[in-house]
Amino acid sequence: MSYRFITSERDGGVVTIAINRPDRLNALTPNVMAELTEAIDKAIDGGARALVLTGEGRSFCAGADLRADGAGYTGLPEDLGELLDDHYNPFVAKLADLPVPLVTAVNGPAVGAGMSLALAGDIVVAARSAFLLLAFVNIGLVPDLGASWLVTRAVGRARALELALLGEEITAEDARAMGLITRVTDDGKALEEAQAIAHRLTKGPAKAIGLIRKQIGDALDTGFAEMLERERANQSIAGRTEDFKEALDAFAHKRRPIFKGR
Repeated sequence: MSYRFITSERDGGVVTIAINRPDRLNALTPNVMAELTEAIDKAIDGGARALVLTGEGRSFCAGADLRADGAGYTGLPEDLGELLDDHYNPFVAKLADLPVPLVTAVNGPAVGAGMSLALAGDIVVAARSAFLLLAFVNIGLVPDLGASWLVTRAVGRARALELALLGEEITAEDARAMGLITRVTDDGKALEEAQAIAHRLTKGPAKAIGLIRKQIGDALDTGFAEMLERERANQSIAGRTEDFKEALDAFAHKRRPIFKGR
């Protein structure tokens, strides 16, 4: 399918989706969010086993587009809460609930809501010259698209407040050191690395991987006793999969398991 504001390409079980507004540093609009949603739904319905999200050109995503673009986007509404209700929050909730892993390739600056989008990945790969920026305070706004939750859970209250209140750039290396992102690559290699990780994930036990990403997400807001019950329930499901039986057979015969995602 042809899109106006994004691209979507499939390679085996991996679908790579890129925001394609390089002239606007891949800034977000409701139309961008709608196309991202459609592309993700199509990928999942088509059997994708891993997704990669990136940006075209020199930016990953500059956050919300603050200006009209002459292509049907008239700029931010007066009530920004409505924008979150109608577009941002449903989209980030969709990402959290994906049945397959999401790898983000941060090829350049990830600013404001763009930082939120980058951190929504289960594994975040950033180019060395890329930077993250909680820019909201610099324009008189508060973090959104899940940034408050994602950043605070990753770095703790004190560091999250520093990042949100000062609105300063975070280098890729510093972001990795503080636990915001997963890996740093040479410039021009982030997408390649992210896709390699995604392809590796497609060869894994899909049912268990889907359960793991939700289980780890749940652990951030769940008490210990309840988490034990969640682990028990998920292990019961995973233990009945064909992939687990294949793993046992592979172990017994000293070979690598060949997972089928069932």
